[in-house]
Amino acid sequence: MIYIILFVMLLLLDQFTKYIVEQSFYLSESIPIIDDVFNLTYVENRGIAFGLFQGRLNIISILTVVAIVAIFVYVLRNKKTLSMLEHFGYTLILSGAVGNMIDRLFRGFVVDMLDFRGIWSFVFNLADVWINVGVFLLIIDYLILHRNEK
Repeated sequence: MIYIILFVMLLLLDQFTKYIVEQSFYLSESIPIIDDVFNLTYVENRGIAFGLFQGRLNIISILTVVAIVAIFVYVLRNKKTLSMLEHFGYTLILSGAVGNMIDRLFRGFVVDMLDFRGIWSFVFNLADVWINVGVFLLIIDYLILHRNEK
């Protein structure tokens, strides 16, 4: 139950931030939060991570739905054997993937706004953060599990 609540909260937070940016910013408008390090910048990403596959919405959407369903089925089938870290990791990944999928379905693009221009050259959103943190948690879990098996 906690994972469902977490999923919904993360999804709502992602969608809320995208809505606020879309309503408050002009396309490509950027507001410095921390000079030369972090800006909020409104970008419409018509691809996937790092702007790859621009303009291929149908393929991206199909692959995203397949990935979401595959992860969901995997979690359901293995929920009793998954560690807490794996549950959190998959919850984060699913909430991020669904958040970006909602954008693609209803907007035709993904709203990105987190711009660490002094550190990173790509603009991203909270859903991307959820996905990356989720993958990181799965890697940590795998490394810990493997170390304990030896």
